[in-house]
Amino acid sequence: MHKEANPAPLGLLGFGMTTILLNLHNSGIISLSVVIIAMGFALGGLAQIIAGVMEFKNNNTFGATAFTAYGCFWWSLIIIWFNPWAEKYPSDAKSMGCYLLLWGVFTLFMFIGTLKQSVANRMVFGTLTLLFFLLALGDFTEVHTITTIAGIVGIVCGASALYNSFGQVLNEVYGKTILPL
Repeated sequence: MHKEANPAPLGLLGFGMTTILLNLHNSGIISLSVVIIAMGFALGGLAQIIAGVMEFKNNNTFGATAFTAYGCFWWSLIIIWFNPWAEKYPSDAKSMGCYLLLWGVFTLFMFIGTLKQSVANRMVFGTLTLLFFLLALGDFTEVHTITTIAGIVGIVCGASALYNSFGQVLNEVYGKTILPL
């Protein structure tokens, strides 16, 4: 009997590692650099899109929607940062606030979907919802302290995604609960 692999650990790994790196920047610990951009493109974007496509194949609407959408989030964010149309169409704090607010609304509804899932998934989506709303508020108000707080929430969010990824892999490999989810 052929068993399909679970793509969620890959998507969670991509999301978690990239989210931690970006939020080390948001919290003021590191500068925005090519390290974050490369991770966002490759692991945050591509790996999550691959996981999302695999979730479509596995008939998991929630996973397919989440991983594909957030993979595209990373690619769109990179386009915003490297805006090739910057002279004619610059980004600004208000438009970034709207962008992040929309992602927060989407994430809130995805969080509601996790209420019938594991505690680990609720933690990832709950902290991600808070992260997007704090980042939007930081952009709307241009109060740097809010973005710093958002960065700390983002590090927790990314770490919870990594834990979820590691737990799914280890629990499957060992055939028992190594890391409770």
